[in-house]
Amino acid sequence: MTEILLQGATSVVTMNGARAEVAGGDVLIRDGVIAGVGVGLRTTGTVVSARGCVVTPGLVNTHHHLYQTLTRAVPGGQDALLFGWLQTLYPIWAKFGPEEMRVSALVGLAELALSGCTLTSDHLYLFPNGARLDDTIEAAGEIGLRFHPTRGAMSIGESAGGLPPDSLVEREAAILEDCIRVVDRFHDARPGAMVRVGLAPCSPFSVSRDLMRDAAVLARDKGVMLHTHLAENDEDIAYSLEKFGCRPGQYAEDLGWTGDDVWHAHCVKLDAGEMDLFARSGTGVAHCPCSNCRLGSGIAPVRAMRDRGVKVGLGVDGSASNDAGNLVAEARQAMLLQRVANGADAMSAREALEIATLGGARVLGRDDCGSLEVGKRADIAVWDVSGVESAGSWDPVALLLAGPTRVRDLFVEGRRVVASGQVVTIDLPRVVERQNQLARRLMV
Repeated sequence: MTEILLQGATSVVTMNGARAEVAGGDVLIRDGVIAGVGVGLRTTGTVVSARGCVVTPGLVNTHHHLYQTLTRAVPGGQDALLFGWLQTLYPIWAKFGPEEMRVSALVGLAELALSGCTLTSDHLYLFPNGARLDDTIEAAGEIGLRFHPTRGAMSIGESAGGLPPDSLVEREAAILEDCIRVVDRFHDARPGAMVRVGLAPCSPFSVSRDLMRDAAVLARDKGVMLHTHLAENDEDIAYSLEKFGCRPGQYAEDLGWTGDDVWHAHCVKLDAGEMDLFARSGTGVAHCPCSNCRLGSGIAPVRAMRDRGVKVGLGVDGSASNDAGNLVAEARQAMLLQRVANGADAMSAREALEIATLGGARVLGRDDCGSLEVGKRADIAVWDVSGVESAGSWDPVALLLAGPTRVRDLFVEGRRVVASGQVVTIDLPRVVERQNQLARRLMV
């Protein structure tokens, strides 16, 4: 039996049913599970002082493209809308192989860990030069984050009226065959699973209706979740109306893409009827505020979604459309955008933190994560609020989203991934050096 006691925190933010916050609180971890939350807890194991810190559940990232950490700030795509940005980057991504995928994932996962993330999804939808989903799963195992990779796909290239170049699309039969392979090999449905796999055809403008429908049938047969991009910007809506004769929400419903086993990325342009559809069906949304700003896509109606009962989590999206992969910064941006759109009382810091933790866990179907309660997995972020960023704060929890942007300590399944602000599971400087070498090679 292994025990770790996080002792004497300024506040323990539980995200339990009562949203309790425990001043001077302790969290007891036993064999990867939370065994106690309270004051004055004891252990014969390791004691970690949390004095001067706020302790929260680990943050949950519901949408990412980890491979894109190799293509930050690429000239030519910096000031483009979504479709133009993609067309600039597709030829670069076509040069990737297994090492690019794995190293990019290591860097992206480390960046997430340092920003307090313990559970992340990833949407990988292109597999050039022998790359496989296995490459990113291997990286997540090295870092030690809880991982929900999705086997994405593109099947309609430019010659058939799609957006991606023909060199990056796959045959639909081969896509479904590999979906079966990765689910059978990697998916773990048990509570506390470190890896769960989803199926994720890229978008309505890069795959056929048949593939969307077949993926939904396969996912339900295998008991895994479904994910795709939906209603990201005005171009997306126009494409759906022109090609399918309906809005994205109707398209999704017609093809079996609503339900509590489905979550869609972005959803910036959902209308009231689509939000009600998602609420009724239990369909989740991955809100990506920084990427939506960077690409000029708009402000997602998160306040209206939550008021209607739609499940909402946060996503950093790819670093090529975000510039960064900092999940706590994403939570602050989500709060600020809802205030810009709806008024200063539209969203509090605590609600944004709830979306970043419990909200994300619910979107990903993880009732074993997202809060600090006895029996939940020990996925915990420890934030030092004794520094200059928090000096003078009357409410360190309310200020958390504007305070430290890097965790002091991060525990996943009770194992420390970040200690004293440094990733301890990999040699990060060496990985960053290799990442930069690979980026320079792609520039040629």
